[in-house]
Amino acid sequence: MTQGQSVEKILVPFKSVPDPYAGAAASTSKSVINPFDEIAIEEALQIRERGEATEIVGVTIGAPAVDEQIRAALAMGVDRAIRIDDPRALDPYAVARILRALVEKESPQVVIMGKQAVDDDSNQVGQMLAGLLGWPQATFVSKIEFLDNKTRARCTRESDGGLEIVAINLPAIITTDLRLNEPRYVSLPGLMKARRKPIKVLTCEQLGVTVRPLTTTLSISSPMKRRAGTRVGSVEELIAKLKGEAKVL
Repeated sequence: MTQGQSVEKILVPFKSVPDPYAGAAASTSKSVINPFDEIAIEEALQIRERGEATEIVGVTIGAPAVDEQIRAALAMGVDRAIRIDDPRALDPYAVARILRALVEKESPQVVIMGKQAVDDDSNQVGQMLAGLLGWPQATFVSKIEFLDNKTRARCTRESDGGLEIVAINLPAIITTDLRLNEPRYVSLPGLMKARRKPIKVLTCEQLGVTVRPLTTTLSISSPMKRRAGTRVGSVEELIAKLKGEAKVL
């Protein structure tokens, strides 16, 4: 990149997931953009608005039903959208292999994605994608700054021990954490405009990749309701209940 040039392209993979706030099983919930991926989309938009990127490409994998989430991403401000047509429930490794093929086709300078999906909580795709591409990675990121004429990025990442600052060369994979930003509201006019934007549909065959799911979801259910607590009159009674009822002593 020459002096003053921005990052040419940011690729933002996102997943359609059951609404995490619906409180129902996946089979009956409406679908939304994975919240961590929505943060990734918002960060890409803010980077472009600062003049530090020129194009944002969103990509998701799924059947035509996920077009609704693609429209939401377009309404937020994504420039182009791609759907990889595959209705199967794919495991993280299969998803990472598909995304690697698309990255090689699109040649982005940065891939920004959520650190995990809220339906399976695997937290693996970003790391696997970086490994398959041989790219640097920064995970659980809460702040992104570009350095050295957009050839490197300095990322603040959240860890159990506190905040860690890492610098990585581009191209790179960055996965987003909750405190990175607050995604913007998608307006109804924005959604109406997004419905007129094209969605490019590709197949795994067109990308030259063959995958098969390595895991199978047997069932999905809401967690059991927690039993109401009881009051005890003494330490002795508490110990007796822990021994006799809870069986933890």
